[in-house]
Amino acid sequence: MVNNLPGLNRTFAALGDPTRLAILARLEREDGATVSDLAAPFAIKLPAVMKHLGILEDAGLITRKKQGRTVTVRLAPDPMEEAMTWLRRYERFWSTGLDRLAAAAEEMEARATEKRA
Repeated sequence: MVNNLPGLNRTFAALGDPTRLAILARLEREDGATVSDLAAPFAIKLPAVMKHLGILEDAGLITRKKQGRTVTVRLAPDPMEEAMTWLRRYERFWSTGLDRLAAAAEEMEARATEKRA
């Protein structure tokens, strides 16, 4: 089956980098940050940060607004919602495994409690 979900592919590709994840986390905490503010904590040069921002913008995960010489960046959550919707379709595969893991842990705990008593 061919995956023809270009928006979803761009979202997951953009989310696959720790620098971009850190930028998104910062924007989640702070509504609207300047490019300079976003670049400050990283040990990379401004052009590299700009490239990361371009990838995030191409994926629709951020918006940029320029006012004078200041560029403000904001989080745009719609693509992440689309990704979550897609992931939820597969949740049954990992939730069943997690349920079994929880049951096994509870059983081990019960045996340990019986041995102590």
